[in-house]
Amino acid sequence: MKVVIILPSLQIIRDAERKMAGRFEELEENAYLNQAKVLAAFKKHHLRDSHFNLSSGYGYGDIGRERLEDIYAEVFRGEDALVRSQIVSGTHAISSCLFALLRPGDHLLSISGRPYDTLANIIGQDNNIPDTLVDKGIVYREVNLAASGHPDYQAISEAVNKNTTMAFIQRSRGYSLRPALSTEEIERMVKVVKEKNSSTIIMVDNCYGEFVELREPLECGADIMAGSLIKNPGGGLAPSGGYIIGKEELVERVAYHLTAPGLGKDMGAFLVNKRSFFQGLFLAPHVVLQSLKSALLLAYVFEQFGYQVSPSWDEARADIVQAVLLNNPDEILQFCQLVQSNSPVDSDLTLEFGEMPGYSDKIVMAAGTFVQGSSIELSCDAPMREPYTVFMQGGLTYEHSCLVIKDLIDNLINKAIACW
Repeated sequence: MKVVIILPSLQIIRDAERKMAGRFEELEENAYLNQAKVLAAFKKHHLRDSHFNLSSGYGYGDIGRERLEDIYAEVFRGEDALVRSQIVSGTHAISSCLFALLRPGDHLLSISGRPYDTLANIIGQDNNIPDTLVDKGIVYREVNLAASGHPDYQAISEAVNKNTTMAFIQRSRGYSLRPALSTEEIERMVKVVKEKNSSTIIMVDNCYGEFVELREPLECGADIMAGSLIKNPGGGLAPSGGYIIGKEELVERVAYHLTAPGLGKDMGAFLVNKRSFFQGLFLAPHVVLQSLKSALLLAYVFEQFGYQVSPSWDEARADIVQAVLLNNPDEILQFCQLVQSNSPVDSDLTLEFGEMPGYSDKIVMAAGTFVQGSSIELSCDAPMREPYTVFMQGGLTYEHSCLVIKDLIDNLINKAIACW
């Protein structure tokens, strides 16, 4: 007869923390250095209480908006920045760049494989949605990643030519098991592209990657990047918005697309107090640290019990997303339900797979968050497709993540063990 010993969940967590102490120290050192960088930007641009005030109407002369964009440009090493509450998501920020910078007949090349679902819809290669990039005459191609999930530099070099207007890089994994791209890999990808065509614009989707490493894509040679304020850089406080940062002339063109040619960045009222946007950015390095420690703990615990995870707890990380492979849709639903039940908002909701705009498969999302859809707050989601994988990200506090993971041990892992 097989004897199964089930350890107390809190003991499992404390044992994991002792094992991961060295990795935690590495993450804490990165957070310290990133915090220093953010503080230096705030000090350089002399933030005042008056910069928090809201604006209305056209938003002309909004000094707080201008100061916020100056600080973002400084932190992320760009010549200019657009940081706006009117940008509704990271996908919207990326879409704005693509539609602003590409013209009919231009060539867009994705050099990190197929983009995630909602962005693939914007490109429009495989759908009949009107007003996509393809519908507007943009020529689109992809370079698949190597079998390892890392960039295929030779294939990238062969694909870039004199007609390549833009090379697009998706830093995070999306709903896939490929690794997030490190800044070292992004730097090499940029070099390969620029060697073949120095005029090609390098665009990076930086969602989920901010403050995970010590460098950002613009420091690796990228020309422009975009992301969401309700992910890493908003620090859990920004109530909405997105950012676009990069070369001044490119940011100006995107601004003309967002408002109107000739008006650009000069318009755009902030109808809410800007304090949360500034304070969220200031807290972001620490909050990202909480998310990364949470991801490591989740990976370690599930890996110890035989589950496949990506990345492993001891692998280098380039984003905050943790993937866990489960056995079937019921396990995914149970996992997400346990996360939802331990959320500060809507903890009593019952989750189901459902249709979501922009996704080809039914999706289940656990997000009992203070900001709707915020994925720097502890959340998880999964498509109903094989391999059955749940993607967990965020965590404003490591302590909250520990409570959630404790419940996952008690009510998912240990129950599965008891049935073996």
